[in-house]
Amino acid sequence: MRWLPLSCAACLAVALMPVHAQESNAPPTPVDKELAPVVVTGTQPGPGMWKVSKGDHVLWILGTVSPLPAAMQWKADDVRGVLAQTDEVLAEPGLAVGTNLGFFRGLMLLPSAMKAMKNPDDKTLRDVLPAATYARWEAQKQRYIGKDGDIEKKRPFLAAQELYGKAIKQAGLGGKVVSPVIGAVLKQRKLDYTSTTLKLVVDDPKAAIADFRKEQIGAQEQACMNEMLDAVENDIPHMVARANAWAIGDLDALRALPLAERDACWSAWADTDTMRKQGITDLKARVRAKWLETASAALEKNATTFALLPVERLLDKDGVLADFAARGYTVEAPE
Repeated sequence: MRWLPLSCAACLAVALMPVHAQESNAPPTPVDKELAPVVVTGTQPGPGMWKVSKGDHVLWILGTVSPLPAAMQWKADDVRGVLAQTDEVLAEPGLAVGTNLGFFRGLMLLPSAMKAMKNPDDKTLRDVLPAATYARWEAQKQRYIGKDGDIEKKRPFLAAQELYGKAIKQAGLGGKVVSPVIGAVLKQRKLDYTSTTLKLVVDDPKAAIADFRKEQIGAQEQACMNEMLDAVENDIPHMVARANAWAIGDLDALRALPLAERDACWSAWADTDTMRKQGITDLKARVRAKWLETASAALEKNATTFALLPVERLLDKDGVLADFAARGYTVEAPE
């Protein structure tokens, strides 16, 4: 499963991780951990697009991967061609939580509070993590972050996110590849993205933040730290391979490469007492349904629609393409 680093918790807009990972019967690609993986650079074609159609109405879907090579340029001629004639561009799925006083007004109160969230009772990571986990954290922190006393005070899922970001940057990943291309065409055509974000309402976001701050560090946050340590210690070569496969448009390689399940960091805030108290549950299914509802409506309305979706959702045999096929749409994979 692709992991998108969380920049906040329950009350801040976040990019949602995929619902299901693609299962592959192929054995994992062997990687020599002693050799630094080589990240592609220069101009690369990227992958083809999936085509979903009904009559003369077409939805073109670009599968995305994160992270991508930092030093590549995307030769996006086919995508630009679709964008030049599309009636609507759908953003990737996501989740955001606002207030009944106004979504954006409420959201503005939250980012700094969430990003700075510390462990309860002035505890440090050494206090809240099992000894073995903390020893792994300390080694990787030294490697990728260095001396930073403040990060030791942060909740594990936030500290893990920061470590992950530093690690992929050092590996030559994390480039903004897709958004500048699409943004430039949208600006030229004076279009905006159509949001597919599931928007939920919290009556009192300040109280929700206060509740979350008081939640003790449980097994899910500890598991989140272990998952991110696994990624940093073991999965960077595979991240590079996935990024390279996307860059050169090799879908067979993307299908074959292992995708680790990383649900604990999502659950570290989504499956908390705070969220349940707010009546916010079953989020992954609801976000998937929201994207499918928006995309289906656009396909019915427009002659041409363009959409972004994490590529593993497109490679998943039980993903949204299966939903489209079940509804009678014609689905064609890129060649």
